[in-house]
Amino acid sequence: MRIAGLVGSVASVRRKLRAVAAVIADPGATEHERANAQTLKARLERRLKEAGAPAGDWTDNAFRLGRWAKELRQSSSPASPKGDWTDNAYWLGKTLRQGYKRWNADRRQGPTTDC
Repeated sequence: MRIAGLVGSVASVRRKLRAVAAVIADPGATEHERANAQTLKARLERRLKEAGAPAGDWTDNAFRLGRWAKELRQSSSPASPKGDWTDNAYWLGKTLRQGYKRWNADRRQGPTTDC
């Protein structure tokens, strides 16, 4: 089995375990949903115990370094949301500028005589 696959599977089991715990704690869940979540929780905990504790060797450090680099790449300044008020101000300014340029060009030509 690949090392990345093992680390990914442990992380996915932990993620699923958190989701199942949320279903169990949800007051709106039905009795059947809670029962299914309890059995699934027991199964996931068993799989987590079978996977064992992390080895503590270089693979754990490499995994954490990769996760840190991914977070570092994503933590740059967030992109401006689409539909922001600045987008509307930009287009309004652009439209007004074009209209002013046309109006100014027509005014410089002078009146036209259509006789």
